[in-house]
Amino acid sequence: MNGGANTELILYAYAALAVGITFLIAVITLYIARFFVRKNSFLRGGANAQITLMITVPKFVSEEDVKGGNTTQQIQEDISITETFFSAIGGLKAQHGFKAWFYGRTDELALEIVTQEGLTTFYITVPVYIREFMEQQLNAQFPDAAIEEVEDFNIFSPTGTIVGGYLKFKRENALPIKTYTELESDPLNAITNAMSKVPANEGVAIQYVVRSARASWRSLGKKVVKYMQKGMTFEEAKKAGGMSWKQSLQAKEKTDKEKESQRERKISPAEEKMIDGIQNKASKAGLDVNIRIIASSELASSAQANLNNVLQAYNQFNIYEYGNAFKTVVPSNKKKLLHNFIFRRFDEAQGIVMNTEELASLWHLPLASTETPNIRWMLSRSAPVPPEVPQAGDLHLGYNQYRGIKTQVYANDSDRRRHFYIVGKTGTGKSYFLRYQVLQDIKAGKGVAVVDPHGDLVDDIMGSIPKDRIDDVVYFNPSDVERPMGLNMLEAPDENMRDFAVQEMISIFYMLFPPEMIGPMFEHSMRNFMLTLMADLENPGTLAEIPRMISDNEFQKKWIAKVTDPVVRSFWEDEMANTSDYHKSETMGYLSSKVGRFVENAMMRNIIGQSRSAFNFREIMDNGKILLVNLSKGQTGEVNANLLGLILVSKLQMAAFTRANIPEEERRDFFLYIDEFQNFITPSIATILSEARKYKLNLILAHQYMGQLVKDGKTEIRDAVLGNVGNMFVSRVGPEDTEVLGKVFEPTFSPYDLMNTDKYTWNTKLIVDNSQAKPFTLKTEAPEKPNPKLFEALKEISRLTYGRPRDLVEREIAIRAGIGASRPAVLPPPPAAR
Repeated sequence: MNGGANTELILYAYAALAVGITFLIAVITLYIARFFVRKNSFLRGGANAQITLMITVPKFVSEEDVKGGNTTQQIQEDISITETFFSAIGGLKAQHGFKAWFYGRTDELALEIVTQEGLTTFYITVPVYIREFMEQQLNAQFPDAAIEEVEDFNIFSPTGTIVGGYLKFKRENALPIKTYTELESDPLNAITNAMSKVPANEGVAIQYVVRSARASWRSLGKKVVKYMQKGMTFEEAKKAGGMSWKQSLQAKEKTDKEKESQRERKISPAEEKMIDGIQNKASKAGLDVNIRIIASSELASSAQANLNNVLQAYNQFNIYEYGNAFKTVVPSNKKKLLHNFIFRRFDEAQGIVMNTEELASLWHLPLASTETPNIRWMLSRSAPVPPEVPQAGDLHLGYNQYRGIKTQVYANDSDRRRHFYIVGKTGTGKSYFLRYQVLQDIKAGKGVAVVDPHGDLVDDIMGSIPKDRIDDVVYFNPSDVERPMGLNMLEAPDENMRDFAVQEMISIFYMLFPPEMIGPMFEHSMRNFMLTLMADLENPGTLAEIPRMISDNEFQKKWIAKVTDPVVRSFWEDEMANTSDYHKSETMGYLSSKVGRFVENAMMRNIIGQSRSAFNFREIMDNGKILLVNLSKGQTGEVNANLLGLILVSKLQMAAFTRANIPEEERRDFFLYIDEFQNFITPSIATILSEARKYKLNLILAHQYMGQLVKDGKTEIRDAVLGNVGNMFVSRVGPEDTEVLGKVFEPTFSPYDLMNTDKYTWNTKLIVDNSQAKPFTLKTEAPEKPNPKLFEALKEISRLTYGRPRDLVEREIAIRAGIGASRPAVLPPPPAAR
């Protein structure tokens, strides 16, 4: 009987042991499975997929920030905004249960400050599934911040040394550290200043992995406060607070008996402050935090020095006796630390609990008062596109990127008739922006003219012409001396435009020469000379013939005979006939000296000396052709380029005005692009801007700074542009320009924004349906790359179609202008048959 019972007991024991072993194996297996699942989940992505956002803020938001940004109160108010942001994170319900235990929590984010290549940048890495929530919170608290998705940073060097460690609290989580409310300056300055000393070829990163803490983190603090208020020391209260309910009850009975025989202990002022600190910490949202600092350098000593400098900056938060303090832990095995750093994993063993006030003291975006050098600031603020701006239309301008939303921006031709004004320093992307617009107009079959003082713009456009528009291209290049194209300013389309053409030429001379060199007598004489040479509409004279008009009486008489205008005839028959030879010679010499500088230049003479222009400007406009003008100053000469550009723009203006003879609805839109336009316009620009719209000549004017529009203290051109242009695109400009343009874009953009706009970015103000829209930020797309072979082919076709052989042109000019020995104009023999 006993033997059977013993046997049964043994069997029960074996069975229990087997169950225990099985359970132990199952637990071990579960933990092993958990380890690999967590490890692989971070490598695989999925629910753990993360995205890195770079956060930048403007250095100065307003004048008030500049003036009062260094006061302690202002600094604390600015930092408190970040505390509000952390309150939203701490308010999230902490994940719990078997799924969170087995797979790991997925609601963790990383706040990082990284110094790399000499620049300190702020990042937030968040799980993809809460990205929208985080961006909403950031935008709510930091409306001026730019949030940009970026590739993950990498401070490591393949041949460098990496050192690192993490920070823990020396005491219990319930005890607080010193926060920004107790410090007289921004605590972030000490940290970023230490990072600013890192050389450009080295790197340092501070990482805070953050998640909402479970509510139980406050339990110990509440108990400690309760027991300390009853007279216990902190150590006694901590011990009591960590006891079980039964142990606490027994300790209470013992304490009660002791109190009967002993007078109750009083709390010291320092302990009262300690109690207040614990209560204040527990009163705010809590966050589980890992703090890691990693340094990388080619030299181990340099990496260690950089690490130590950053670690020392955290001493400012320590409360040594009645609060908490940081301690540095440098693990002997860096592999796990680096793995957790790279994948931004929360390590329970490294975890501490901080409230929102403490974490905001350690990490917040730089303030307007921050003086740390080499911080990556937002160059300028961005603004959303107004809802009335078209998101589809005739011309794609670019896109607006605001708070993670990308909106395409268009302009309709009806609004483009109010003209475009583009201004920005060199290197801001004006040529790209112009080329992007021109190519769209060309592909849409529209008429286009581009006046380029550099040559690169029109050459790139030539290399991108679509096949169906090859026959529409006219490429005017004055430096092509072998086949010059004629450009006669004295060629008027009809009698009504003679006076306009003459007045434009007078204005051109005022633009080319100092005012003291041009006076009423010059203007009077030049006007009559030009009107005389324009007397024959079918066979007009040229500027090259003015010197002969002065020196050759027979030539002069031939032209006077064609004059029908009584005022012009009076000039010759009454005024000039009664002028003494001395005064006549003096006046004529003064006149000839101004025209001679162009006539004496062979390249210019072969262009302006041809009686007929190589192409009909009215035909180009009405038929929607493409006129590309290369006025490269390096090849043409600055004064020559300016003269030709002024003539071209004036002739296009004349052609537009002659459209009065057709109904407005039959006039095709023609788009005239002028880069560095201040060189190619006269004070009559106000007339062009106000009147040309009716004739559908739409101007796109670009240049570098507004001082270019002021000559000899006269602001009429600048005033005409600002008063008549409806659509403005302003990139990075100088402080002088902000005095004028700042008034146009306030309060959306400040002068600081206008001076610090990024490349390919434009502060834009558009006319939409004849109403002015609010300013917004526009980013432009890159135009397509040109084909050099196509450019060469089209250039050759154009020069053969519109240019004339140099020898033939020179002989004709010699005959007309009396230059050299007169020879009969003989056409060159046809090419030999192949």
